[in-house]
Amino acid sequence: MGNQSVGGVPVSRLNFAKDKQAFLSHHIGDLENLETLTSFREGIAHYQKLFGIKPQAIAYDLHPEYLATKYALESDVNPKIGVQHHHAHIASVMAEHGLEGPVIGVAADGTGYGTDGAIWGGEILFADLASFERLIHLAYVPLPGGEQAIRQPWRMAAVYLQQAYGDGFLDLKIPFVKQLDRQKWNAINQMIRHGVNCPATSSLGRLFDAVAALVGLRADVHYEGQAAMELEMQAGPAGHTYPFEIQAESVLDVRPMIHAIVDDIRRGSSVAEVSGCFHRTVAQILLRACQIARGQTGETQVALSGGVFQNKLLLEQLLLLLEADGFKAYLNRQVPPNDGGLSLGQAAIAAARLAQPSATWQSGNFAVQGSSFATMKRS
Repeated sequence: MGNQSVGGVPVSRLNFAKDKQAFLSHHIGDLENLETLTSFREGIAHYQKLFGIKPQAIAYDLHPEYLATKYALESDVNPKIGVQHHHAHIASVMAEHGLEGPVIGVAADGTGYGTDGAIWGGEILFADLASFERLIHLAYVPLPGGEQAIRQPWRMAAVYLQQAYGDGFLDLKIPFVKQLDRQKWNAINQMIRHGVNCPATSSLGRLFDAVAALVGLRADVHYEGQAAMELEMQAGPAGHTYPFEIQAESVLDVRPMIHAIVDDIRRGSSVAEVSGCFHRTVAQILLRACQIARGQTGETQVALSGGVFQNKLLLEQLLLLLEADGFKAYLNRQVPPNDGGLSLGQAAIAAARLAQPSATWQSGNFAVQGSSFATMKRS
């Protein structure tokens, strides 16, 4: 991995890199309170002593409110290298398989801070270890209430219906709309209209949440990903693929799919039928995005990472489609595809950037010239 560095993770694990070795910690958990932050700090001290590592660089997530990011920015370690969340996901796959890139990276998860300040999560990247370019993404929708929308998938179902039908969705004759608390929705709709606590998101994880709520599986969850897992468990054979659109070959528009799902619900299709068709459609959407990326870049290597790829049904369908179309796909094998493997990608990116000519070695420490974030440009 190059010189010694520590990856500062938003959640889950620490990672220390020394020479060509990476040492990942135990699972720490979300850094949302004093207890986990204390464990995080103690883990850093323990791993430094255990492996004889004195960090010479520190990598951190771009999200300004992550406690791990704040720790990195306040630490005495320099240089400090900001790493975009989904670039780190793709780099974790590349590091595992010894790939320098470039690759087409499919990063699909629930939440990741984007370089434009939006919440990313349905991204097609063109990446090497040092940099990336965002090629294609899921169309932005509002995330009303931020974290509340993660805990209450019904919010995302209502948002997607509104995106597809406008306010007229309230007249749809489907169980979800009939059971919708209009008073709560009116308050949320005002938040959306005024842009109050409604960040834009391209998260594929939130789309899974929306569909799970739309078919009546789960309005509220106890943990992130619960609705999506239950939707996968209910999936039956796919009778057909739902329509979707790609705007100017860069934005994945699923409003036609929402229309088709509503039509299926009105016809009395079962949850198993809708879920099966939905999973098949998402696989087709990601395949089409990779085909467009290949046309733009000429690249056929694809790296898949992010928490959405813990969905075995989706992953298996997508792998078959990619292989049949001439792609070579790589997955996380030694570290998990969710944020538990993120720190490995952060460390790999930090090492690659420090090895670039723009980085100079001075008295045992790196002095990095320019920004900690780089955008990859195709030749």
